[in-house]
Amino acid sequence: MYKLFTANMKKYPHFETNAVRGQMSRSQKKEHSAPIFATSSFVFDSAEEARAVFAEEADGYFYSRYSNPNTDEFVEKLCALEGVDDGIATATGMAANFLAIMAHLRAGDHIVSSRSLFTSTHQIITQLLPRYGISHTYVDCGDKEEWQEAIMPTTRLLFIETPSNPGLDLVDIGFVVALARENNCIVAIDNSFASPYIQTPAQFGADLICHSATKFIDGQGRTMGGAVVGSHEAMEQVRFFARQTGPTLAPFNAWILSKSLETLPVRMEKHCQNAMKFAEFLSQSKDIQSVRYPFLPSYPQYELAKKQMRLGGAMVSFEVAGGYERCIRFIDKLEMISVTPNLGDTRTALTHPASTTHSKLSEDERLAVNITKELVRVSVGLEHIDDIIADVDHALKKSK
Repeated sequence: MYKLFTANMKKYPHFETNAVRGQMSRSQKKEHSAPIFATSSFVFDSAEEARAVFAEEADGYFYSRYSNPNTDEFVEKLCALEGVDDGIATATGMAANFLAIMAHLRAGDHIVSSRSLFTSTHQIITQLLPRYGISHTYVDCGDKEEWQEAIMPTTRLLFIETPSNPGLDLVDIGFVVALARENNCIVAIDNSFASPYIQTPAQFGADLICHSATKFIDGQGRTMGGAVVGSHEAMEQVRFFARQTGPTLAPFNAWILSKSLETLPVRMEKHCQNAMKFAEFLSQSKDIQSVRYPFLPSYPQYELAKKQMRLGGAMVSFEVAGGYERCIRFIDKLEMISVTPNLGDTRTALTHPASTTHSKLSEDERLAVNITKELVRVSVGLEHIDDIIADVDHALKKSK
């Protein structure tokens, strides 16, 4: 039933045009903006039509848990922006990650993953997969020998998050894909921190790309959503798994996210412009112990960042000089910046990973991925950069 940019949508040569003009065909009402299909099911004109649609011999909708015009529009547009063939929408980003991981694994299989992961993904791999007889091996993001040595005869999936949350570690996508091809494995990538405007993993050969659409795709902190997109072959098992388990995105949420994609390019340009200036400010401050931003020349993986990312992204991580207590005082002195675990918003948001988003990790697990007690993660928003810097500068001075 899924048809990418056929009768419904035309594909254009430029990212911005696909983001704005990717839309389902108009009804007889000739609406300029797509309507919301807030319905649980769809009706048929005959028993034969119902049979043919259920048998996938004819195009059509029958139940919104499987597909809906709004979720299809959102996914088709996202596929066009990622440069892939197929996809499904999910209720959250973690539902997307879970589908991408579970759909291709069974008891006795093995997964290799970069060690730097969001906590919930880490919990899936270390706490949930063993319940189903699936083992894992973690490797450092940039250690190619470790990646090669981790492969086993039972390895079926390589999973990476690049840039990582919150340390902004990068994984060489092309290298991991080549390794997967040599060993008959699937590669799944969490692309939430970059968005398809900053990074398109499929151009390096990735099979599956996951998104927490709650983040930069929505961009305004309004709704939850996710997606898994990729090749038809890789998506076949993902689609089957999703249809039976039902992590479905609601039509209204899909409508919001599809509309949000229209402004993704202009938002990401401004996010990245602000983030670069913010990172440069931090790198010159005596109150900052270290700064991590992919497009800073001092960033350890700067060359890799320039190779696989179009811009540096909106995320900046840094350590406050003076220890943990000063770091907490700094956070408490902020006046404008929001202290919240979400990211990708128009509003600049800051969190302290060690005590919030990554608090479920042990101290050793956090230190293994460079999450110290002095580390803060900032999602740089769309306010004027001078106001963002002024708020941080003020808080740093007041925290001494």
